[in-house]
Amino acid sequence: MTVDAAIQKYQALSCAVRLGSISAAAHELAYSQSGVSRMIADLEREWGFAVLERGRRGVRLTEDGALVMPFVEVLCEDHRRLTERVGEVVGLERGHITIGTFSSVATHVLPDAIGRFQAAHPAIEYELRMGDYNQIEEWVAEGVVDFGFLPYPPQTPREGLAREEVLVDELLAVMPARHELAAGACVTLADLCRDPFILLERGDNNEISPLFEAAGLTPATKLATWDDYAIMSMVENGLGVSILPALILRRCPYAIETRPLEPAVTRSICAVFRPGLLSHAARAFLDCLTQGTGQA
Repeated sequence: MTVDAAIQKYQALSCAVRLGSISAAAHELAYSQSGVSRMIADLEREWGFAVLERGRRGVRLTEDGALVMPFVEVLCEDHRRLTERVGEVVGLERGHITIGTFSSVATHVLPDAIGRFQAAHPAIEYELRMGDYNQIEEWVAEGVVDFGFLPYPPQTPREGLAREEVLVDELLAVMPARHELAAGACVTLADLCRDPFILLERGDNNEISPLFEAAGLTPATKLATWDDYAIMSMVENGLGVSILPALILRRCPYAIETRPLEPAVTRSICAVFRPGLLSHAARAFLDCLTQGTGQA
């Protein structure tokens, strides 16, 4: 007997006991009277004792039936609550989304997406976990977060994880205000080797060093940090030049200049997740996010 079939029988018994009539139970449940009688008889045969006394005035529990009926009622109520909760999850009336992210996405991508999604689904809760690229990937692989954001390159896709592009982000040269490099429309990597260089690093990965290595260049790296805003402040104070993602430079509060690199360099910001294991709420949020950023 399947679980659903068992629940139907328990529901038929519960309704017959509550109404004191098999015919009344059949009417309320939209079953035939013979169907309800058969389901209750099936339970009596499976359990090995009579559950109901049947008479002209209806039905009532036997002594043995009264002993098991509280458990039948609990099962019926739990099933009702389960069905209700499933409906809430599917309807996005309930849910919790945990996201692994880094500063630029948390600052300039997620607020708008959460605002739009929250307007349609106000009961969904969110948790943001900030980390470096390696941490975020580990969180995704271990199921600590529903999905995480990673840039490609430098990150190499990890086996067993799926990814969806959210946006394309450009890397820009960053220099102090009134710096000589700001006079041009764009900046080359060789140009950036003339000044002290401040390197953006995130864990074991960094997006910048491979650019210089591929060009056969070595910047005069004097400082390295994972904090984008610390780099902006250092550049503002004339401690060097740098390369930062355009995403983090939106609404920049520092007196610095930015120029495109020549040739241009971009990275793909992707949502990374375990295929087939996204919660209903997380999948709907990702759909909302990619629609809002103009990605497929």
